[in-house]
Amino acid sequence: MKDLKTRFTDYIHRLQDHICREIEVCDGQTLFRQDSWEREGGGGGRTRVIEKGRVFEKGGVNCSVVHGELPELIRKRFGVEQGWFFAAGISLVLHPENPMVPTVHANYRMFELYDEEGGERKDVWFGGGADMTPYYLFEEDAAHFHRTHKQACDSIDPKLYPEFKKECDAYFHNTHRGEGRGIGGIFYDYKRDETGTGEQLETWFSLARACGDAFTRAYIPVADKRKNLSYTDAQRYWQEIRRGRYVEFNLVHDRGTLFGLKTNGRVESILMSLPPRVRWDYGFEPESGSEEEKLIGVLRQPRSWV
Repeated sequence: MKDLKTRFTDYIHRLQDHICREIEVCDGQTLFRQDSWEREGGGGGRTRVIEKGRVFEKGGVNCSVVHGELPELIRKRFGVEQGWFFAAGISLVLHPENPMVPTVHANYRMFELYDEEGGERKDVWFGGGADMTPYYLFEEDAAHFHRTHKQACDSIDPKLYPEFKKECDAYFHNTHRGEGRGIGGIFYDYKRDETGTGEQLETWFSLARACGDAFTRAYIPVADKRKNLSYTDAQRYWQEIRRGRYVEFNLVHDRGTLFGLKTNGRVESILMSLPPRVRWDYGFEPESGSEEEKLIGVLRQPRSWV
């Protein structure tokens, strides 16, 4: 039987293939291009990017499987004097051109820590989640996204979704703005085996599969429903204002971005998450009573969608 990290690596590569096929069908015009790369310190990955499509202005579905010695900054964060690591994950971000279609993000990963190169595994954990960032709020879309992920979590344990939903609202939050990045979803991290038997690790692997498999069911129907709606230049302008908030979160708060940059990750793949067109207008405020203001109200006060 293959070891856990091999099975997880095999899974994220299959998931990458599946998601890319579904996104290409949804777009109907443009295909992903792939760059395979190697990390100088060990490992590598497959970066797949879609650009200038009929639906997706820019997006990426990336897999990385890397290993090596922990950089000093990460050693301090983990509280170890020395160490080696293995990290595998799939990460995706899709930025549609039509502001009626939400941006979406998902990430599923596992991490192993060793005391020395080739040594015994000292720690292992799983993390992941998915969240959606609309520019115009369609409440039924938010409910569908959350409901689909709740069903995936419930297939493992009904207690998980409420916990992960709360964690998502707390994590994907621009504290300097006092608002969420979007309408949330699920988020979890540092899920370990607390029993010493390894059984919980299989549970967390099953959770990653259930949630990863749910992604296209959660997002593609939303994109298909909204991709042909008309929009104005003013609505496109608002989308670019909100994309600025997305950039702020990724560069200021996101732990995955920091880890990638501090472990000699591939910069183009790490910053793939940034949208192609974005703006910051000084003191911009939406018009009172507008749909734009309605969205801001939701972002400042998380709500239950299920």
